[in-house]
Amino acid sequence: MPNRLINEKSPYLLKHAHNPVDWYPWGEEAFERARREDKPILLSIGYATCHWCSVMERESFENEEIAKIINENFIAVKVDREERPDVDEVYMKAVQLMTGSGGWPLTVFLTPDLKPFYGGTYFPPRRRGGLPGFDEVLKAVAQAWRTRREEIIKSAEELNSTVKQLYTHVKHSGELSTEPYETAFDSLVTAYDNAYGGFGGAPKFPMPVYLFFLHHYSWRRRSTLALSMASHTLARIAAGGIHDHLAGGFHRYSTDRYWLVPHFEKMLYDNALLARAYLENGILTGDGDMLDTAAKTLEWMLREMRSREGGFYSAVDADTPEGEGFYYTWTREEIINLLGGDLGRLVCRYYGVSGEGNFEAGRNVLSVGWSLEALARDEGLKPEELRGRIQEANKRLLEAREKRTKPAVDDKILTSWNGLAISSLSLGYKVLGRRRYLEAAEQAAGFILRNLTGGSGLLRRYREGEAAIPANLEDYAFLIEGLINLYEACYDVKWLEKAVELAEEMIKRLWDPSGGGFFFKSEAEETPMVIKECRDGVTPSGNSAAVICLIKLSEYTGRVEYLEKAEETLKLFWRTISNDPAGHTYALLGLDLLLSPRREVVVVGDELDMYRKALAGRYMPDTVSMLLSDDMLGDVSRIFKLAEGREVKNGKTTAYVCRNFTCKLPTNSYEEFIKQIEEA
Repeated sequence: MPNRLINEKSPYLLKHAHNPVDWYPWGEEAFERARREDKPILLSIGYATCHWCSVMERESFENEEIAKIINENFIAVKVDREERPDVDEVYMKAVQLMTGSGGWPLTVFLTPDLKPFYGGTYFPPRRRGGLPGFDEVLKAVAQAWRTRREEIIKSAEELNSTVKQLYTHVKHSGELSTEPYETAFDSLVTAYDNAYGGFGGAPKFPMPVYLFFLHHYSWRRRSTLALSMASHTLARIAAGGIHDHLAGGFHRYSTDRYWLVPHFEKMLYDNALLARAYLENGILTGDGDMLDTAAKTLEWMLREMRSREGGFYSAVDADTPEGEGFYYTWTREEIINLLGGDLGRLVCRYYGVSGEGNFEAGRNVLSVGWSLEALARDEGLKPEELRGRIQEANKRLLEAREKRTKPAVDDKILTSWNGLAISSLSLGYKVLGRRRYLEAAEQAAGFILRNLTGGSGLLRRYREGEAAIPANLEDYAFLIEGLINLYEACYDVKWLEKAVELAEEMIKRLWDPSGGGFFFKSEAEETPMVIKECRDGVTPSGNSAAVICLIKLSEYTGRVEYLEKAEETLKLFWRTISNDPAGHTYALLGLDLLLSPRREVVVVGDELDMYRKALAGRYMPDTVSMLLSDDMLGDVSRIFKLAEGREVKNGKTTAYVCRNFTCKLPTNSYEEFIKQIEEA
């Protein structure tokens, strides 16, 4: 008989609906029972495509004996971290404070009033490999709750207070400076892996926010070192096993320093952000391989992650019935049998495939160890001939791979991650000129605005016709940023109007009028504290993205209050930014945008396409731009002050370029326009 999770929409929760554990979803029904029966809460947090979450579900939550211990001693609550990142955020912090590390599955024991007192991540069902067994952990916690209650309550109060302090910030009263911007670069240089790219050791995450910062720093400071660090990292990631060489897209992270063996889940947010990073790098370096990698990633998103209605799914699982990674890996024999001796041998050399394998059971993760040119020389081939053979082999390998059991797709549609996808597709259209990317971005934006907005405000999750869960700051900020980027790709003003509307709603619901900055959620919705955070991780923080959005919208609308709120937000988090600049690299992009001269470009007239292409092919993070026909000017300028007074001159398309509140002379000459934007 299924438990209460059978009524949920989350694929992760539904995975546990037939466990013998008496699971509750996160909510008052579970909390009330915990209070009434005076039992601690066992909180288990994970996500559908998490490998070790699946392992713990299979080993422990399907185990009748362990389920009996849980049901008799605890109120069991399951949370999908992707649906409720606020719940995950609070209890992850608590476990990190208790144990020094964190991850998923996250296992936390709470008092009936939701205060954490013990926790960890994965536990095997029985003691194994130095890890305590989940059975003994459950029994020990239950015994402690019965016999050492006072001690537990005191410990929970102290831990809860410590976690709250992490979200308490004192606003900086002085002026902001660029010092953390410089310090962040120094920190990244220190952490940089000169041999293999990336930062730190294993496990190694791509960290797109670092790459965005390095691109920005290379542009702002003309730093060849910053650009080479980003370029080398992106090249090594693209060559490594973390990259799906056959279908495109990237796995979540590398288990080793070399980008060779990944954890095989593929997340929408990683791929949207990495596509943007490769596109930015291609603009800055002119490297066609970077643009090809970006295009392959976007094509994978369109082919495998897009719903019929236009929204983007969340993730692809790491596992199939044959085991984690089986779907993506090969034996040498499989490749030779499929491609034949000559081509098979060539492909095995190119991808480092051996008889022994570099993964489990003699299987190989495909990873490029040669440059195309070097292998072509060694094989006595022309590079273009080798490229053609590899492309043909990739096609045949992918066709064979798709006959295997495919990993499951988590098909919930999240507003925040769709915002990231809209941004990357919009940039993809600008840089690569492929109209299907623009159409996909517009359809995704339309889907979110039709299905996840309404009288109750923006919502976070859509699945099987149901939109639910109030939006958090990331949902607002990433979607607003996506809409601004979509506008700057196609210059359809409706997207900019919607961005302003959502910014107003974000401020109304999430802005803290007393302390400044944005709350993660509008209130402590069934969590023991409110969250206000600016640290950037594998994705930007909501406050960092909100700062950038507000500065840009201030430029468009002339609303000084947007600029003031951006500055207030940075001042609120100034101490944490200054103490750990490299942990706030996306916020530092906002800081630079605030403190440095900003550029405004408006072009009015009928011949706009060449101007759009000129702007699209340049890296100009300090710039807001508007392109509009003369007949639109009146309506647009009533909402967007940037367009005010920018009429057509001499009956010809007219360009206006301003920087730091000073404008150059309007020009009808395209050549002069190019000169102005390059000088500005």
